[in-house]
Amino acid sequence: MRAAALYSAAGSLLLLTALAVAPARAAHEAGPGSAEARGTEVAARRAAAAGIEFGSCPKAAELPAGLRCGTVSVPLDYAQPDGKRIELTVSRMRATHKDPEDAGREVPGRGALLYNPGGPGASGLYFPLVGMVPEWKRIAAAYDLVGYAPRGVAPSAPLSCQDPGDFFKGPRPAPARPSDAYKKQRAAEAEAYARGCAERGGDGLRHYHSLNNARDLEVLRAALGERRLTFMGASYGTYLGALYAELFPSHVRRMVFDAVVDPDPERIWYRNNLEQSEAFEDRWDDFKEWVAGHDDVYGLGDRPRKVQDAYEEASARLAAEPAGGTVGPAQLQGAMLKAGYYDDYWPHRAEALSAYLKGDPQPLIDQAGTRTAEGAAGAENSNAVYTAVECNDAPWPTDFAVWDRDNTRLARRAPFETWDNVWTNLPCAYWRAPRQRPLDVRTAPGELPPTLILAAERDAATPYEGARELRRRLAGSVLVTERDAGTHGIAGGPNACVNGHLEAYLLEDRLPARDTSCAPRPEPKPRQATAPKA
Repeated sequence: MRAAALYSAAGSLLLLTALAVAPARAAHEAGPGSAEARGTEVAARRAAAAGIEFGSCPKAAELPAGLRCGTVSVPLDYAQPDGKRIELTVSRMRATHKDPEDAGREVPGRGALLYNPGGPGASGLYFPLVGMVPEWKRIAAAYDLVGYAPRGVAPSAPLSCQDPGDFFKGPRPAPARPSDAYKKQRAAEAEAYARGCAERGGDGLRHYHSLNNARDLEVLRAALGERRLTFMGASYGTYLGALYAELFPSHVRRMVFDAVVDPDPERIWYRNNLEQSEAFEDRWDDFKEWVAGHDDVYGLGDRPRKVQDAYEEASARLAAEPAGGTVGPAQLQGAMLKAGYYDDYWPHRAEALSAYLKGDPQPLIDQAGTRTAEGAAGAENSNAVYTAVECNDAPWPTDFAVWDRDNTRLARRAPFETWDNVWTNLPCAYWRAPRQRPLDVRTAPGELPPTLILAAERDAATPYEGARELRRRLAGSVLVTERDAGTHGIAGGPNACVNGHLEAYLLEDRLPARDTSCAPRPEPKPRQATAPKA
């Protein structure tokens, strides 16, 4: 399911038939005794012996000089560890060992904290820089902060499905009730995109999936010299962590799951995307209510319905005359979708919508317009990895009639994201590589060390039920909920209560005795002085 990487990274189930079930690898083939399991052991031993030689980071990554990088070799196909290998780029910031509240006190080290920001398709190479943020300094004092670019994500054997110059198509429409002709057009584009992935990815394309991502974590653990892994995953990274916990439970030291993907194998990934689309409708309503509450600032209406009318008016104007020649209804929708991920975007997006309707399109162009060539290359790579991993991971419907039926029903009550989500994932209907079968993640009492699950109650990208499902599946886990909040990813943010539980777990090996909750973070203030632009 599409989930934006963190920066700092529920509804009724629709009927589903005609899932593609062949060819697919049986789940037991991924378990102990399989060729992949044996190959992982071989690769981990090699990595432990080689270690990681950290030095300057790749220039193309444009990482600060203080960050150190290295590479780790992993098999493209774990069933053939002596075959082709690819290099994963890893970044690290050493623990400071300085107590941020007592400069004279030295903090003992607790090893490496490895982070995955989600996606799939997001890079974690920038993660170690969070050690400079006040909310992370206590953790950065004790841990080497380690990020990496997962397989397929540049510069780690990057995948591509099309010419980056063709990736940003704008302006585009965004019909809430697409015509049959429009659906046929988008289906043809999805099929062409899947074909491009197959042609550019070749035989290796099949090996970019979540099970191999979890095996890569095991090799990274060994390369870092860690006997057991301390891992934090956000969004898709939580699914990756759950797979690792299932495959390598005795190699886990600590695990934090932040903004949880529902790991139920029956929901990976088609059903999860349906539920995501429904949840975004509620989150879109939260945004409109906030905007209406600040009508004196934005002038977009004093009720959510009026804010919706303002949004639809802007979309209609953009359909008739795109802003800056690049921003049409789809670009507007994409920009507003980010407000469904993060509260911090609310003032910025509301300002842009208000300014556009008052005759100034520039703020909207700045936020939603055509990106640079470098940005297009990064976005194309990220989307290629996202598509490959999700399409390879599980069966998908291969008949567009199934997608059409399910999403037409859903769009009647959740029009905001539904069809955009379809067009994003539809290449999986035409995918040419073999499918995996998702693992049934479950750990028995005592099999896995206690783990921490963090979730916002109104998170739309990874609906809250996913956190509850993972809590049921991982014995000994504890769920901390940010009530009445919806920002996607809550660790290390502005909520001191959430951060207190995170620090207690990572620094003191202490969890609440039972599931608990925190009051929500404050709502954003209108006309925020500094706000993200993308």
